Amino acid sequence: MYLLMQRAFCCIHSAICMDSRCKCCTFADRHLQSNAEAPYNMNTRTEELYLEAEADIRNSNFHEAFRKYEEILYEEPDYAPAHNSLGWIYKTQFENFQKAEVHFKAAIASDPLYPHPYFHMASILVELERFEELREFLDRCLGIRTLDKSWVYFRYGMVAELRGQFEEATNWYQKALMQTMNNDKVREYQADMDRCQTKLNLTHQQRRNKPWFSFKRKG
Repeated sequence: MYLLMQRAFCCIHSAICMDSRCKCCTFADRHLQSNAEAPYNMNTRTEELYLEAEADIRNSNFHEAFRKYEEILYEEPDYAPAHNSLGWIYKTQFENFQKAEVHFKAAIASDPLYPHPYFHMASILVELERFEELREFLDRCLGIRTLDKSWVYFRYGMVAELRGQFEEATNWYQKALMQTMNNDKVREYQADMDRCQTKLNLTHQQRRNKPWFSFKRKG
């Protein structure tokens, strides 16, 4: 059932984006170019339509959700939640990271304090191994008061761990642990530190066991 629904959604997407530019992405690009900093506007109809679309997402009715997000952005191109949800659809249903990134950036530009697109944008940068960009992005995230700082420190740690910098990663995970009041997160960050320590021990062991070769000079 899910595969059939996904195929149907992909056909609809192809019809919408026949020249690789859907209307929603055009709205997103236009908004990014305008450099608007005012928070998005809301009215009762927009909120109702958005909540309906979110319910459609929970029911895997992606086609209907897509249509409603598009309708919202046609009326209010700077509505951050709709951009964020469209970005999520492009990322998770199509694996179209380029269009997803456009919408996540549009959501951030529309409302810099709206937290959700930051999480998704960071996920894209990790999956595409754009680690330098991710570090710069996380530096910016530290200045966003609506973002959980333990999450930011965790992402710093993830970057370091993926690069094999286990001591640095452990320090970041420790900072993340100190910033959270969530007991589940405390256990998760402790597990992250334990994992890095295991990797660090293995690295040291491999260096100690590395064979040494001696070469005799030929007479």
